[in-house]
Amino acid sequence: MMNKLILPATLVMALAITAVSAWAQMGPGSGGPGGGQMGRGPMSPDQRLQMLTKQLNLTSDQQEKIKPILENESQQMQTLRQDSSLSQEDRMSKMRQIRQSTNDQIKPILTSDQQQKFAEMMSHQGHGGMHGPPPGQNPPQPQ
Repeated sequence: MMNKLILPATLVMALAITAVSAWAQMGPGSGGPGGGQMGRGPMSPDQRLQMLTKQLNLTSDQQEKIKPILENESQQMQTLRQDSSLSQEDRMSKMRQIRQSTNDQIKPILTSDQQQKFAEMMSHQGHGGMHGPPPGQNPPQPQ
């Protein structure tokens, strides 16, 4: 009787571990922890620029300066996601560093009003931020 329960229990545990691991590896914006856009993956640099333009009313000059910054961040994040030698904790830490560096590069391009709005957006980052619904819109709650 005991042997009949060991195999199913082991399979259930293995599936649970695999599911949690896969979910944890999904970055922000992909429906994983801190994600916003359920199942669609991270926003492209163009999508993020479009969102920033709308929320911060960016000028075309600001857009031209910010776009390469977002493209560089996207490339660094993609490389990081593909680096299987890092632990999940190290990967997340490096992602936060990359995101902070990007934010630090964008901030001086903005006016003081835009900087204030940008800071508010970034303070929501773990709760959607640039990878989820704009501030004021609640992300869908898990059921």
